[in-house]
Formats: sequence, C-alpha cells, structure tokens
Amino acid sequence: MNVVEKIITLEHNESVRLDQDRLNSLYRQLGDKNALDVLCRTVEELAVRLSNCERFWRQRDWAGLRKCARSLVAISEQIGMTAMARVAGDVAQTVDAGDAVATGAALSRLIRVGEKSLTVIWDQQDLSV
Repeated sequence: MNVVEKIITLEHNESVRLDQDRLNSLYRQLGDKNALDVLCRTVEELAVRLSNCERFWRQRDWAGLRKCARSLVAISEQIGMTAMARVAGDVAQTVDAGDAVATGAALSRLIRVGEKSLTVIWDQQDLSV
C-alpha cells in the first residue's frame, strides 16, 4: 500500500481587471447618479446570467449556454470587466468546439472570475442598495 506523504491543495485565485477608463467614461457620459444606477442594474444582470450559465451547463443546454456566455461578453465589455468578458468568450468558444470537458473548466473559471469581478466593482463603486 502506498502512503501519501504530502497532499497539495490547489487554490484558485483569479485576478480580475477593470477598465477604469471605461468606467470613468460612463460616469462622464451619464453623471454620477445615472452611472451608479446603470452599474447597479448591470451588476445584478451579470449575476443572474452567471447563474443561468451554470444552469444551462447542468442541463447540457449547449445553445443556451453559448448564448448566455456571449451576452456576458457584451455586457462585461460595456462596463470595463475585461477579464470576465475574455473568459465568457472562452466558454462560448469551447461550446462551439463541442468540447464538454473544456467547457466545464472554462465555465468554472468564468464563475470564479465573474464572482470576483462583481465583488470588485461592487466594492469599488460602493454600490450599496
């Protein structure tokens, strides 16, 4: 019988990037109150769509997952969540490639990056409800 002496635990720590210029532009265009309102609604919509992506994965609804991931790309780019947009694009590409294993891995990463991105923008913008 083999004895394992060391067990290594992998910790997933995703770095996220926010395009501060995009956020500043949003505030300049809409004003503080309106920009904050848009960000609140957008953060909420992104959270719902992340959840929908996970549901589509569990149901093996590839078309729904692809469509949802593509919508995350568009919405994330609009408010400067570059990492989230990139990883959501990866999910759509793996669905297109028909690679379920890669899709599962990319989706797991999307959820980690998405949650961290939402937390960062929420904290940075002080989006208290």
